[in-house]
Amino acid sequence: MQAWIADPKIRFLLAGGSAALVNWVARFPLSLLLPYPVAVAAALAIGMVYGFVIYRQWAFGSAGTRSIFLEIRDFIAVNAAGGAVTIVVATAVNWALARLHLPSVAAEGAAHALGIGLGAVVNYIGHKHITFRKS
Repeated sequence: MQAWIADPKIRFLLAGGSAALVNWVARFPLSLLLPYPVAVAAALAIGMVYGFVIYRQWAFGSAGTRSIFLEIRDFIAVNAAGGAVTIVVATAVNWALARLHLPSVAAEGAAHALGIGLGAVVNYIGHKHITFRKS
């Protein structure tokens, strides 16, 4: 294994980025068959299943150390917490940036990026210490 991949934080970023890509790409064909909100929810579920597998097998290397049912439960809870952080931060920062009269596209993009970043920190800490902790 190359040294840069040995770092679990780098593996987490690569795994999370690929899970986000799977989620995003999956929505396109689903939208041909389903209404948009349902396609988004289905793509999210696909991305979460992929994310669980790649985090468990590769990013944290914890496969088999805890019950898979406990890991799935904790994975959903940690993702919900990370998602809540993303939404709250993105909304609050967007509100603050809008007061600076920035173009809405720039304000929304920057706020969403910051929300995703802080949500990813919550996810990393939660998955490392809760979901995929060593028994």
